[in-house]
Amino acid sequence: MTPTTARRPTVTATDDTAPDSNATDTAVTARTTATATERPAPARKTRGAGLGVLLALLATLVWSGSFVATRDMADSVPPVQAVFWRWVIALVAVAPFAARPFWRQRKVIRRHLRFVALASLFGVTLYNTLVHQAGLTTSASNMGMIMAASPVLMAVYARIGGERLGARRLLGMLAAVLGVLLLVGKGSLALELAAGDLWMFAAALSFATYSAMLKRKPAGIDGLAFLVTTFALGALMLAPAYAASLTVQGGFPVTPGTVGPLLYVGVMSSAVAFFAWNKAIGLIGAARAGVVYYLQPVCVALLSYALLGERLGVMGGACMALILGGVALASATRARG
Repeated sequence: MTPTTARRPTVTATDDTAPDSNATDTAVTARTTATATERPAPARKTRGAGLGVLLALLATLVWSGSFVATRDMADSVPPVQAVFWRWVIALVAVAPFAARPFWRQRKVIRRHLRFVALASLFGVTLYNTLVHQAGLTTSASNMGMIMAASPVLMAVYARIGGERLGARRLLGMLAAVLGVLLLVGKGSLALELAAGDLWMFAAALSFATYSAMLKRKPAGIDGLAFLVTTFALGALMLAPAYAASLTVQGGFPVTPGTVGPLLYVGVMSSAVAFFAWNKAIGLIGAARAGVVYYLQPVCVALLSYALLGERLGVMGGACMALILGGVALASATRARG
């Protein structure tokens, strides 16, 4: 009998190579998908930068109204009391939205409490107290103009941190600063500063320090949790000074003329504007957001004229044009990246 030879199963190329082919196809598809996903990144970055500019502009516009409101109640509400109630109102406005993220991130906040407290000191306690103190002895227009010095300090902080500013951006900043100085000096660089003007320069330094710190905000703390914590710490830091002011100066009359401005600076200038500004810095950085901030003297001057009757004149208009030109030049640099 002829022995039967076991036939080996024929293995086709398709059987052996199918998995490799699928793997190859999968890898190619993955690379293609990854490439397709990566391509829109510049567009997303551009959209993020655009949103950052809009948020910085929103904060700047709201804060412009804040200087007018601060000046309007300077004669009826003592500065420390105005600042204390500003942050109490802001805390009440933000708390319903921030309570949950604050509770989730409480351990991270506790770990970085020193950083958050320092940011609260510069951005909440000192900055706003200095602004309200300045409102006693200088005009709302001057307050807004002098605060436009803070972007220069923001740029200095950014340069120290290793950020390149670029020639056009520097030129635009210099033009805007020149416009601010001429505006404050009423057409002359020989400035005669009132006590309130000096308080405002100190406020500008404090705000620039706060803005520079925001770039190093711990990643585990989101915007709302950070805001509610700094607002609460700022109010606590102000509480002793508030008690002393009540003892020495007494309270203030609760009228629409005092409550209205306090609600504006508490809800709009504190809760809304600080959230927008902090988000803007996270998107475009303090130095770039500071360029938009140069528009504040223009906004304040227009609001002061409309609401308080503070006239600017032809020289003021020319200085405004110089400021706007500087902002446009610096912004053009940013747009080209």
